[in-house]
Amino acid sequence: MKLQTSTSLALYSVLEAASRPDQQVSAADIAAKYGVSTHHLAKVLRELARAGILDSARGVGGGYRMSGNVKRLTLMDVIEIFEDMSARSPEAGDESTEVGRAIAQILTEVDEIAKATFRSITVETMLKLIERERIAAESAGVPAVRSATAA
Repeated sequence: MKLQTSTSLALYSVLEAASRPDQQVSAADIAAKYGVSTHHLAKVLRELARAGILDSARGVGGGYRMSGNVKRLTLMDVIEIFEDMSARSPEAGDESTEVGRAIAQILTEVDEIAKATFRSITVETMLKLIERERIAAESAGVPAVRSATAA
């Protein structure tokens, strides 16, 4: 399953906001960190605010703050805002043949497993994984890249 750019930006944004629950996170900061268009990111952030996942504040010191419950919000909750999850995977073969039908069946199963996985992973779980990765990288002497859990 390949996620659209907007979906990836949404996941990055939610994780950034969730990692700093007491701060406003600006679109410019997120865009600079991930090397993306502020304009495109702003559209994604507006959708997340409309969905009730983020709160937005305008003006100086404004930005976005997590409003969803990180213990209950799953990756699928975010993904479904931007992706049509009912769409079928591109077929690898002609479904009029036995081989084509078998390949289509496997692709459908892979998609269902991916969806189930996204439904089982919360934002809180992701933050813990990111923190473990950051600690492991520091222990290995890898130069630190500001992670979603670093303020």
